[in-house]
Amino acid sequence: MKNKNDYIAVCSRSFSSNPYLRKELLSRYKNVKFNEKGKTLKGTKLLEFLSDSSKAIIGLEKIDENLLSLLPNLKLISKYGVGIDNIDLNSIKKHKKKLIVSKGVNKRSVSELIILLILNLLRHTKNINKRAENKKWKNIIGNELSFKTVGIVGFGSIGRDLANILKSFHCNILYYDIEEYGISIGLKKNVKKVSLNQLLKQSDIVSLNLPLTSKTYKIINKNNLKFMKKDSILINAARGGLVCETSIEQFLRKKKIAAAAFDVFEEEPPKNSKLLKLDNFFATTHIGSITKEGIRRMGMAAIKGLK
Repeated sequence: MKNKNDYIAVCSRSFSSNPYLRKELLSRYKNVKFNEKGKTLKGTKLLEFLSDSSKAIIGLEKIDENLLSLLPNLKLISKYGVGIDNIDLNSIKKHKKKLIVSKGVNKRSVSELIILLILNLLRHTKNINKRAENKKWKNIIGNELSFKTVGIVGFGSIGRDLANILKSFHCNILYYDIEEYGISIGLKKNVKKVSLNQLLKQSDIVSLNLPLTSKTYKIINKNNLKFMKKDSILINAARGGLVCETSIEQFLRKKKIAAAAFDVFEEEPPKNSKLLKLDNFFATTHIGSITKEGIRRMGMAAIKGLK
């Protein structure tokens, strides 16, 4: 039975363009409007879009004090995805709005991308592909992932899922997190909690899986990059801003660490980034959760959150 009283605004362009999610939402709610522009809504356009709605599904839209103070009718916000660095949580509380975030719905999509990025760097596929395209049939000796020490910075849903996958590669897992997490059954073997500096010193591969907050902003910088091994690699498929991009560019250019791969940047798309010009740097375009399966899981979680 459709709910006739709720007015739903779907701000997310990704959700709005997905036929499956549109159909599922419309089967539950009568009064729904979608973002048909194909662009992230900002400022007055976002305010106008939300003005007559009691509930909303948001993705990358910025939700701040100025916006919420002008939306007395908006009662509930359901997050499409898991990142909340675009939401002012203090203002949510101040204006008595309800925020629903379903944690872990994108964990497998992101974990699999991290494995892809790791293997790309270990086997030098970027540079080998360039050589093949230029008809230079010369190999580069790579490394195996198996039996390596992997440092996971951030041991929430994604970090733990990544650790589970890495069990198949017989990796030794070190983890660091600001928060305290219990280790799931089956993870205890070869999993050890250490300090951040210890993790950086001992790991062959470092994967960042933290949210972006005031505590984690540029958590990886010139002061601790110096602890990483010269043959180690760094993966960031979490949030731009976790790494000082100027510092990592210098360390990569001077070969103080072997390689890095980012799916996220502090500015997206990055403009005039020196990182993108490096042979030992690999980039993807913030695709961590962008799989057919991941989009459906995030979308259905956002629909459920409207209740």
